[in-house]
Amino acid sequence: MLWQHLRMDDLGIRPGDIYEDCFFHPVLCMTIDVAEDEITGISLIDGSQPRTCSLKHCGVVKLALDDAVAIKADLEAYVERRLAEMG
Repeated sequence: MLWQHLRMDDLGIRPGDIYEDCFFHPVLCMTIDVAEDEITGISLIDGSQPRTCSLKHCGVVKLALDDAVAIKADLEAYVERRLAEMG
């Protein structure tokens, strides 16, 4: 299985980066544990923590700071758009 050979370098996300979690929050990445299939951080929307997602099931995506700021400005519209994109 390809997943078993995944390395942190393959993710393109490192602690300190911002990623979108499975609830569409921009999250400041604090830890990544490939062996445990886990990425954890702090929501930049409401400060909730820990925000933990599966690396292989949640589809986390790296975000630019500008994107995180735009999402924070109108989370509801962003979630609606992302859900429409996903079909």
